[in-house]
Amino acid sequence: MMQAMQLTKPKSVDDNPLAAVELPVPQPGAGQLRIRVRACGICHTDLHTVEGEIDLPRLPLVPGHQIVGVVDKLGDGANRFTIGDRVGVPWLYHTDGTCRYCASGRENLCVNARFTGRDVDGGYAEYMVAPADFAYPLPAGFDDVQAAPLLCAGVIGYRALRLSEIKPRGKLGLYGFGASAHITIQVARHMGCAVYVFTRGEEHRQLALQLGAAWAGDAGEHPAPLDAAIIFAPAGGLVPQALAALDRGGTLTLAGIYMTPIPQFDYALIYGERTVRSVANATRRDAEELLALAAKIPIHTEVQTFALADANRALQMLKAGRIDGAAALKIGH
Repeated sequence: MMQAMQLTKPKSVDDNPLAAVELPVPQPGAGQLRIRVRACGICHTDLHTVEGEIDLPRLPLVPGHQIVGVVDKLGDGANRFTIGDRVGVPWLYHTDGTCRYCASGRENLCVNARFTGRDVDGGYAEYMVAPADFAYPLPAGFDDVQAAPLLCAGVIGYRALRLSEIKPRGKLGLYGFGASAHITIQVARHMGCAVYVFTRGEEHRQLALQLGAAWAGDAGEHPAPLDAAIIFAPAGGLVPQALAALDRGGTLTLAGIYMTPIPQFDYALIYGERTVRSVANATRRDAEELLALAAKIPIHTEVQTFALADANRALQMLKAGRIDGAAALKIGH
């Protein structure tokens, strides 16, 4: 048996929706790995999952999709890794490989995609299983806890940065400064971009400045016309504010899986060939490129750690904006 934190019914994190349970240790099927989990990053998607803000195909469910662990057992045909290898498992768990999106290099939009910690049990547990083709070797320079946020916060931030079409030495705005943004700013600074961070928390502003932000302040301020902007916070009210800060021809990228309603705004905010686009999941190529770049820069992740049994408290702190950088469950063996 193994220890896990399980969701049986979505509700507010203030009501402690995750219960500590004992579950059978899973067995890998054909092409799968069994992973002894060492760390699992805590993500805003986990928060939206346990509070019922995104559809859940199955319950009960073990959340968690930024998983770092060691290969413990191999299913038939799982030849990419060997027992003892350290691997990471992200949000994208499996795609069909045959639909028109997969065939055109857009597997993040696969109509039959399955996601870790939503369609299958994730990493808030001592063990989990995953397809070998959707797991990744991790850079040696990152310990388990430091590597965990790269697997979603890092990958989604990287994809959002690419879709923003920001050019080297451009002016980039980041709205919200949590796990994704504190990684994304490091990639943007590596590109020579001037980064403007819009966040309410004073501790978040100080971290942004330490990581090289040109400015940090409130969302309603316009310190400079932006070439591109990314909204990480799940607040629809930020959309017109970010558009107002964009220069002509700029792109606004919405990086979250969930957002509150976007208020009505005047056409003038998108006139001038401004673009608004969303980010939906990420591809394996995104993950591979981000992990390689993380080692090259190298990216430094600020991570606050919690015990597995403290997953509810960690999510409560995330919701309250009391996590500086990222958070992760440390699941020792």
